Amino acid sequence: MASSSIAKITRTRKARDKRTGEVRDRQVELWQARYRVTPGGRQFTKTMARKTDVENWLQDELARLTTNTWLEPDKRKITVGEWCDQWLEGYGTRRESTVRQARVHVAKIREQFGGVLLAQVRPSHVKSWCAKLAKEDHEPSYVYALHSRLSQILGDAVHDGVLTKNPCSRRTAPPVAEQRAYVATVEQIWALYDAMPARYRIAIYNGAFAGLRAGEQCGLRPGDVAWLQREIRPEVQYPAEPLKTEMSKTPIPIADGHVKALARQVELYPGEWILTDELGGQVGPWKLERAFRTARGKVAGLPDGFRLQDLRHFFASLLIASGADIKVVQHRVRHKSAKTTLDVYGHMFPDKDESTRTAVETVLVDRVEEQLRNRNEGR
Repeated sequence: MASSSIAKITRTRKARDKRTGEVRDRQVELWQARYRVTPGGRQFTKTMARKTDVENWLQDELARLTTNTWLEPDKRKITVGEWCDQWLEGYGTRRESTVRQARVHVAKIREQFGGVLLAQVRPSHVKSWCAKLAKEDHEPSYVYALHSRLSQILGDAVHDGVLTKNPCSRRTAPPVAEQRAYVATVEQIWALYDAMPARYRIAIYNGAFAGLRAGEQCGLRPGDVAWLQREIRPEVQYPAEPLKTEMSKTPIPIADGHVKALARQVELYPGEWILTDELGGQVGPWKLERAFRTARGKVAGLPDGFRLQDLRHFFASLLIASGADIKVVQHRVRHKSAKTTLDVYGHMFPDKDESTRTAVETVLVDRVEEQLRNRNEGR
């Protein structure tokens, strides 16, 4: 329970005599408001010349306490830019690529909010910023990512006690149009295979028939293939970084034809990695993607934005067409949660309307037949 009081105090101030020019001490009467958040806790004060001013200040402070929006005065002086610096220091323990992306987002956030006090950011400010980004022709997905990053940063500020409430919410989030993944046809997959440089063709197998991401492909080693068990067991991603999640380490069963293709790759292009460049060194994702983009241009019907990563969609579509349920698909594509799998591939699962209709119809038919029997027996 907060305690508060207002008292008249006397302060000694230096003043220059207008007639003699001599500097003398002068007693000045002032008003001081005081309050404590907890008994025996730190006392917060404000001293002003007018009693009305300290009364208004004290009322504002007590109102903040009542509405759970109170912060210690020192914490109210932190700007968004200063908090971003602290936040990045703590975020620096993550993978280098993850931190690099966060720094790009933070730079964009600084442009708009860097000098603004944390406590002064309002939901309306966030909505206006998102609208401004959209008018600058940024992709909707990029605007959404920036909003998510700002929400993450301000959410951590709330958790750390330097902000009382996160102004970002679903109401401030920009709309993102639902985008269904493009699934290549079987013919397009093999056309891509033929169009790729010979030493990189195995990447089509690994993406379309095992769902490996570009970074995982470039970090894949012969030792990560369990040849007898016919599994790929990813351990690292390029260059030798930990995988995205623990789920990413899930072994992937592969077909006999895939095992033979991997064995042929190792025989033709021996080295420390499955994919090697012309000098036998490790291939970077950018080089593999560049070769893939060149091959994509030679395949009819593929959209311009089709990436090596999108081969995972073909892999998922194969599993779904074979009758695999959502949990099996999740484990094969190695998503952290089934919700992610359902959000991306839910539309690919076959329509169950007819099967559910049949299930209900069976119960109804049994009931109707029973009623008819009872009616006939009663005659």
